[in-house]
Amino acid sequence: MLIDCEQCEVRDTDACDGCIVTFLLDRDEGAVVFDVAEERAIRTLQDGGLVAGTNYLPRAAGR
Repeated sequence: MLIDCEQCEVRDTDACDGCIVTFLLDRDEGAVVFDVAEERAIRTLQDGGLVAGTNYLPRAAGR
């Protein structure tokens, strides 16, 4: 899973405050790459209500 905040439709909105990427990194720019095991662990924590999910919404091509 690749999450690039530079390419997120909801960057710099209130959605960032509830995004796991903001929580984990607390930074404004850059990309985050989770390997399969990390993604599985994050989804397990999300399913259990222990961490916020990602609010990542990739921009459409050409934007």
